[in-house]
Amino acid sequence: MKLYVDHQCTSPFAMCAFVALKECRFDFDLHYLDLSQGDHQRPPFTGISLTHRVPTLVDGTFSLAESSAIAEYLNDIAPGARLFPVDVQARAQARQVQAWLRSDFFNLRGNRPTETIFIAPSQEPLGPLAMADARRLVETLSHSLRDGRSFLFDDWSIADVDAAGMLNRLIYNGDPVPETLKHYALRAWDRESVHQWLDLDRQGNTTSSGR
Repeated sequence: MKLYVDHQCTSPFAMCAFVALKECRFDFDLHYLDLSQGDHQRPPFTGISLTHRVPTLVDGTFSLAESSAIAEYLNDIAPGARLFPVDVQARAQARQVQAWLRSDFFNLRGNRPTETIFIAPSQEPLGPLAMADARRLVETLSHSLRDGRSFLFDDWSIADVDAAGMLNRLIYNGDPVPETLKHYALRAWDRESVHQWLDLDRQGNTTSSGR
């Protein structure tokens, strides 16, 4: 398999796909694209990816973009994979969380891009619209983790990686977050697969093995 990601490895969606591959124990090669130079808008990538976006997974002659679709595909083909809850309703809710995090919080993302997690924290305070996003995020996740739950569902899932990633936009920049959510974010990212993503070289990347 091949996984195409941004060359600085700051995309939260590329991270999700990388973690999914690692959790499912697939061997794969990482291929890096410099989005600032338009690598994703020209061949050969335009002939590989339908959407011309990262992450894109290649499995033989099959290719798939969009991290949630990639995670679902890997969960279906990997023996014993547990990226999502087993219960049908919980699995649907996990996908709901993923879709929500991908389609909301635009002001928070603008004030706290993932470069502030993976490269260097921001020196700027949160703007008022980003603060409103942060309040909604904290309130919703606090409700989801009520009654002392360790994760959003009975066990860890790929949705926890995404939720912790959004929280870490605040935590890594010293913005106020309740201690319970700080501990949750630490638990959700306390996976070998996540540590391997965090440890990636973010300077001068070329193709490498993801084994």
